[in-house]
Amino acid sequence: MKKLNSKVYLYVAVVGLLLVAGLVGFHLMATVSGSESTVYLYIDDDDTQDSVLVKLQPLTSTTGFASLSTLLRHSSYSEHVRSGRYAIEPGDGPITVFRRLKNGQQSSFNLTIPEVRTMDRLAAVLGQKLMLDSATIADALYSEEMCQQYGYDTTTIAALFVPNTYDVYWNMSVDKLLERMQKEHDRFWEGTREAKAAQMQLTPVEICTLASIIDEETANNAEKPMIAGMYLNRLKQNMPLQADPTIKFALKQFELKRIWQKLLTIDSPYNTYRNEGLPPGPIKIASIKGIDAVLNAVDHDYLYMCAKEDFSGTHNFATTYQEHLKNAARYAKALNERGIK
Repeated sequence: MKKLNSKVYLYVAVVGLLLVAGLVGFHLMATVSGSESTVYLYIDDDDTQDSVLVKLQPLTSTTGFASLSTLLRHSSYSEHVRSGRYAIEPGDGPITVFRRLKNGQQSSFNLTIPEVRTMDRLAAVLGQKLMLDSATIADALYSEEMCQQYGYDTTTIAALFVPNTYDVYWNMSVDKLLERMQKEHDRFWEGTREAKAAQMQLTPVEICTLASIIDEETANNAEKPMIAGMYLNRLKQNMPLQADPTIKFALKQFELKRIWQKLLTIDSPYNTYRNEGLPPGPIKIASIKGIDAVLNAVDHDYLYMCAKEDFSGTHNFATTYQEHLKNAARYAKALNERGIK
């Protein structure tokens, strides 16, 4: 009888162990994600184990969350929470995700640098894409000390940025961001572009400054080399650029559709009606098309241009001031007829 009872107890114990093992196995093999597509967990510098679990719950299935929660709580994770952007892919098990979080194996993403007019706007856009907040980015871009580390000042720092898409990590610091932008800037310029700029006796900052004006003059990329040629002719003859976009930048009134005579008296180094040469720095992050337009400017004799009266976004060019006045009169008439003030 005792032998029988021993066998029964052994049988029950084995079955119990198998059930526990099966249950544990079920939980550990369960799919963590509650979605059919990849989702991402964003962990900030100030997150704790508990706040990470709060962020995880809506991204995971009930079983997956329970399993992952157990693994995290019964490990040293609470002492080594790592910030970053972590992928949770369909089919990922709790152990896979746990190891990813514990080892800081975050996923990179594509960050696009936009062609914005001000560093405030750039900071706002990047602050929405990175762990960094916009104020931290803006403080760096308006810091003379920070800008000087990369060879710029607060008026020229826009020339550091090449508007392209880069593979980066979400939790990168301001220093890492600027170091990466410097590396991409150098890669963009080295070789042909740098050689062309040197041949023109202009620096990359000066090229970007002129390109930024041309970008604001037209969205027509085919016409940009023509406009570049005109402005270069003016620079060679020590004529003021008289570029309307620089007035908008000086006034910080980018919505202006018409530049009246009274606006041309603004006391600003960006007023290219009063000051000869280029303004202190770019009036926006120059486009690649704009930069290449300056480097490949059309060689012609035009010194003047005026927007076409058909509002096509292109321009009438002139070699003499008298011819320019006729073009300007046609454009002013068209503005008046449309009631544009």
